[in-house]
Formats: sequence, structure tokens, C-alpha cells
Amino acid sequence: MSAPRAFDFTGDIAIVTGAGSRMDGEIGNGRATAILLARAGAKVALLDFNVDWANETKRMIDEEGGVSHVIKTDVTDEESCKAAVARTVEIFGAVHCLVNIVGVGGAIGDATVVNLEAWERDFRLNVTSMVLMARYAIPEMRKQGRGSIVNMSSVSGSDRRLHAVLGGNPSLLYPTTKGAIIQMTRAMAAQHGQENIRVNCVCPGMVFTPMTRGRGMTDEMRQARINQNLMKKEGTGWDVGYAILFLSSKEAGWITGLIMPVDGGVSPTRPPPSFLRFFFESSLLSVCSYLAMTDFLRVANCCAQTTAGKADRPALKADTLAEDITGIKNEN
Repeated sequence: MSAPRAFDFTGDIAIVTGAGSRMDGEIGNGRATAILLARAGAKVALLDFNVDWANETKRMIDEEGGVSHVIKTDVTDEESCKAAVARTVEIFGAVHCLVNIVGVGGAIGDATVVNLEAWERDFRLNVTSMVLMARYAIPEMRKQGRGSIVNMSSVSGSDRRLHAVLGGNPSLLYPTTKGAIIQMTRAMAAQHGQENIRVNCVCPGMVFTPMTRGRGMTDEMRQARINQNLMKKEGTGWDVGYAILFLSSKEAGWITGLIMPVDGGVSPTRPPPSFLRFFFESSLLSVCSYLAMTDFLRVANCCAQTTAGKADRPALKADTLAEDITGIKNEN
């Protein structure tokens, strides 16, 4: 008797939101995830507002002999999400995996200047959309006795990272929504764990995707981003996709509530040895005071090892996708 094949999704039905990509033939997080799931044997519902983008993903899957179906979906609209899940069940018979990819950079500016109409638009797109998809996918997972949800956040939203605090992101909206996704993931994991429905989160770092390349990425900026990670190596949508594939798999069946960084080690939490030596050798500081300084050490560590805290850190152009679709300006 042969051993079972690892990461075998045969018989599983997966839904991937944002399954297209902004550039033909190129690989973003959603497209990579959909292709990898199909390659592993899953039948994949490709959800995207832009059908052409999703059809290109389907073409790539078809070329490899995979099975997928494109469903035009506006993830900010509850009826559209409900219909997308129902259509998936109609075509494939069930739902086992949900991957929430959709998200935008969106509204620009701090609390004093942010366009609140754009804020509400993008909060619904980045966060509420995941709730809406889960609302209708979870009942289908209950019917199967198991399920996996993977939400996409970002290093900009993780409580282990300080990019927003240190000036790495000029937007209030983006790190706020990405942080909300992390806490939502933890709450959902607690609420649905006893139903054998796992909920995890991936936090990509500065990967090179069509979304970033289309926002004025220069060679200098690209190298600066690479230099921020410990591996001095560029990440891609494939790296993010493989992390999602693992979390969606039966091999990750005892993992839930995990917030997984996929960033090449951009912001390790271990304090620098010089700081540790100072605190442990000082007779004036107790263990309690050392623990109280943890956040300070993390900030110092990030400043020492990355360029995230520099005011002159190169920034990408604004992500105008939601602005272009809705007509609501990212800035006042």
C-alpha cells in the first residue's frame, strides 16, 4: 500500500477572492494561490470583479489540466458574495476552503485629512468583504464537517511589526484594515475551532507583484525593499501562494489562529545582543522593567535592521484601483 500523497487537495473545493491579476500573464498573490490549489487537485472558484483578470488565471490553470470556474463577484456586496458561494456549490457541490485575498491600498492620509468616504469604501473592501464571504462559506463548510479559511493581511498590520509606527506606510487606512484582519482572524478561529473550521492569516512582506510594479516601482526602490529582509532576496506571489497552500491543507489540520509572516525576516522580534547585554548586566533594572521595555526594543531593532523608520524611505504611488472603479477620490 502506497503512502498518501502530501498536500493532496483532490476532492476539495476552494474559493479564492481576487483570483485575477492586474497584468496579463503575471503572477500576483491571488493568481498564484489559485494556480497552486488547482495544481494540488482542488477545484477552484475564481472570484474577481474583473472577469478578464480571472479568465487569464483560468487559462493558466486549464493549461496545466486543472479545474476552475470564473465567478464575477463584488465582495463589498452581500448579495454578490452569497450568490458566489451558492454558484460554487451549484457547480462543484461543496466548499472546503476559502481564501480571502482582495484588498487595496486605497485612502491616503492621516486622521486629520483622510477622505472618510474613501475610508468607508476601503474598510468595506479590505475587511467587511472577508466577513461577507465567511458568512456564506462557513455554513457550507459545516455541512462537510471541516473547513479552512485563510485571510490575507500584511506586515503593515501585524502587531509584531512596526512599519506604520515607523513611517513605512503613509496611509492610516491600510495598516488599520490589515491590523483588523489579524484580530478578526483570531476571533474567528476561536469561534469556529470546535466546528473543525480553521481560520489563519498570512502577512506578506514587500513581495514583488503586479500590484506593486504598476505603482511606479523603480529599480532603486525595488532593491531598497529587498535590502530590508534578512535573506536579501525578493519575494513573489508564489511565496505567498505556497504559504496559503500549506495553511489550507490537511497537513495543517492542527493549526488555527496563526498569523504567519511571509516576508523574508523583515522584522525579527529578537532584540539585538547589545541591548540584551545592557539590560541583563544592569543591576538597576529588574525583570519587570525589562519586560516593560519590550516594545522599545522592538522599535530599536526595526530601526537598526530595516529602512522602515527612515523619513526618506521611497514610497510607491497610490493604489488607485478602488478610486477608478467607484469614482471616490483617495484623497480630499
